[in-house]
Amino acid sequence: MSSPERPAPASKSVWLSPGQMAKSGLCIGCGICVAQSGGSAAMRLDRYGQLKPATSHRPDGFAELCPFSPHARSEDQIAEARFGSARFYDPRIGRFEIAYVGHVREGTFRADGSSGGMASWTATELLKRNLVDGVAHVVPCSGAGERLFEYQIARTADDLRKGAKSRYYPVELSGVIAEMKRHRGRYAVVGIPCFIKALHLLCRKEPVLEERLAFTIGLFCGHMKSTRFVESFAWQMDAEMNTVESVDYRLKDPGRPANWYTAHLRLKDGSTRNKDWWHLVDGDWGAGFFQNSACNFCDDVVAETADISFGDAWVEPYSSDGRGTNVVVVRSPLLRALVADAIDQGRLELSEVDSAFVIETQAAGFRQRREGLAFRLAWPRSGIRPRKRVAPKWKGLSARRMLVYWLRSTISAGSHRVFWLARALKIPAAYIRWASAMLALYQGVAYSRGWIGKLIDGISMRGRRASKDDGTGA
Repeated sequence: MSSPERPAPASKSVWLSPGQMAKSGLCIGCGICVAQSGGSAAMRLDRYGQLKPATSHRPDGFAELCPFSPHARSEDQIAEARFGSARFYDPRIGRFEIAYVGHVREGTFRADGSSGGMASWTATELLKRNLVDGVAHVVPCSGAGERLFEYQIARTADDLRKGAKSRYYPVELSGVIAEMKRHRGRYAVVGIPCFIKALHLLCRKEPVLEERLAFTIGLFCGHMKSTRFVESFAWQMDAEMNTVESVDYRLKDPGRPANWYTAHLRLKDGSTRNKDWWHLVDGDWGAGFFQNSACNFCDDVVAETADISFGDAWVEPYSSDGRGTNVVVVRSPLLRALVADAIDQGRLELSEVDSAFVIETQAAGFRQRREGLAFRLAWPRSGIRPRKRVAPKWKGLSARRMLVYWLRSTISAGSHRVFWLARALKIPAAYIRWASAMLALYQGVAYSRGWIGKLIDGISMRGRRASKDDGTGA
């Protein structure tokens, strides 16, 4: 990863507002700007089911606060300040003390989680050892309301169990940040890379928060989905969204490979609906259905600024193990000792790995956030231009790879608009047919599937032969 330009420190004269970031497609909906507003703003779902600041406001120092601002400190700068003496460094995963692959052996952490149970175990261990007084994590919303999930602060192990499992759903941090400011104590926060970065940016402006934020627990991230993702699940399982009580995005089955995702809906009448992701028109994660546009400009896959971070081990033999397996990157020396102690006690089954292994487990994500990001940065665009640790570049890519990256962006943007229209017209089939056609096109280009794949393969083969003949003639 190259570092073409470092974000320049913003001065008070820099004018940047949340509204400008949103219009430029760079608002991830983390709620940090609302947390800094002093109660004058709130986060609301927009017409596409994505969280955005509800009112026009410009918090003091916003240009240095927003995680996607071109004036904010980069992940490299934050990590250098926090983990400058780390044992290892890799430009793709940052600074770290040690990395592992494995799972939790004790209790039901592994069975209860989507993967190997390490994120929930770590949060529980911090509480158990009185290293924190509370852990901010994502849980199902209680009671009636528009949203299915939200951040809450857990203060007991029982409360933490509510936060097990992956949640591909928009949430925001302003509420738990306000609670951490109101109540003394030490806290840990579980979050995706851009949320963890945003917290560290906020800590530079909020001494109270900096004092109370003891640990950050990162989750590897592909991209953020809108609320319409689960609503699409409901449409495809013949259920009305207002009848859905809860969703499990990754229903666990030890008898099936971990990467065979099954969506599970529980309805308010007590019945359930299941469907494997590969039978859903928007179930191919790489195609980017309902992706937040800001995710097109993220270069952090593994939460480089977190004290410890976790992902799925998407390589064999681990990806075939339906019980789930984590890949773990530890950056805090204290957490390194805590994890090593638990390994010695037989409570964790972890094997040390190097950075190359970590990167291999997230290979598709790194292609999207390095090669794909460089290509997207080279496109003309209006509004705020992001500054990333990847230099804009489109040369050197095959026409097919460029088409794959272009299709992902097209599907991401189009899915929001087409779903909104189908929802407004109350014609779910309009979205489902469009999504089915786009999925066939994407999988034909990306994976050579179907007649589209054969056509693309033929064109690519003829192109390679022509290039070879031209080269020989020259």
